[in-house]
Amino acid sequence: MTVNQYSSGIIAVVAMELRQRLRSRGWYIMLIIWFALIGLVTTLTWFSWNAQYRYQNQYGGMGSDMVVPGPGPLIFEAVLAFVLLFGLLVAPALSANAISGDRAAGTLAIMQVTLLQPGQMLWGKFLASWIAALAFLVVSVPFLIFGIAQGGLGVWHILVALLMFAVELGVVCALGVGISALANRPLFSIVVTYLTVAALTFGTLIAFGLGMMLSNGTVQANETYYKGIEMYQKEGGVDEPEIYPSPSLPSDITDENDEYACYGPLREQSAQRSERVAWMLSMNPFVVVADAIPYPDRTDQEQMYASTGMFESISQGARYVQAGPDATYQCANGKVSSPYLDKQAPLWPLGLVLQLLVTAGILGLGWRALRTPAGKLPKGTRVA
Repeated sequence: MTVNQYSSGIIAVVAMELRQRLRSRGWYIMLIIWFALIGLVTTLTWFSWNAQYRYQNQYGGMGSDMVVPGPGPLIFEAVLAFVLLFGLLVAPALSANAISGDRAAGTLAIMQVTLLQPGQMLWGKFLASWIAALAFLVVSVPFLIFGIAQGGLGVWHILVALLMFAVELGVVCALGVGISALANRPLFSIVVTYLTVAALTFGTLIAFGLGMMLSNGTVQANETYYKGIEMYQKEGGVDEPEIYPSPSLPSDITDENDEYACYGPLREQSAQRSERVAWMLSMNPFVVVADAIPYPDRTDQEQMYASTGMFESISQGARYVQAGPDATYQCANGKVSSPYLDKQAPLWPLGLVLQLLVTAGILGLGWRALRTPAGKLPKGTRVA
């Protein structure tokens, strides 16, 4: 079979699936509800930011020289988090019964006796469900653009976020189609697909937490001196100096610029070796999307301690986990650790590769289950 013939079979399956979905009213109703919910989230987020901004200005909650970011980042991240969370819930419903539903209705056998090969049916079902899921992403784009228009973010920001979100929807749809090919009943395939998505979203967090308990180790570090304590006491911030005595600056500190300083001999300190179990956390869809988004570089001290959004905080947490105590433990190997890690070693490629490997394995098993002639059919399976 040539490439053109193979692709023609895939296109035929995709066209058939999309025609069936477009004839269904439920799909349009879901899109309308989706649009209304995202609009409600965007409106509430915008009013919430304005109310907080007016309150801080009225009661002096912020300094006069402090630059207040616009509502753009807050709206963008709120909408993106909402879309990603509910997208992971909608995608299984669009793909988990793609093949098991045909098997239960007795139409799968009709497709199997045609010239269509198992791979063509899998690719066609997957692409059709992915296109249907991407329609929900397209509906949310105007609200994401509205967040960009409010300032604080760039075009590259939203493009990467949309691309990674589309990839995650594709992974979930592929998992649903593969499980659907293995299952004999639509309800069973839907439940297993939702459990698989829950394992990626919440199970990875639980596995990572349990793995951290078993990843105890040591790191070579010396003592930490916080210069802010001495400065705070010099400015009269402590009323009882006999309880909080002013520390003396160690003599072997040479760097007078950093807020923290390291002194004394290196000793073994107990620390959790988080880099050993970082691969578990990398498979989380939120970590993959958050870690791939390009955030602005924070070079000076003010930018490092500036407030960050939810997705940037997730990305930084993943970077700290991947770096381990050698880069994050204060005064590890005699060096002051930075409060903000750059993106020289991103974690999201590892997570995406692991997701694709799991997905490829399930699709491979699904391809094997669709081969004909079948040596043995499960009990109760309708053939035609």
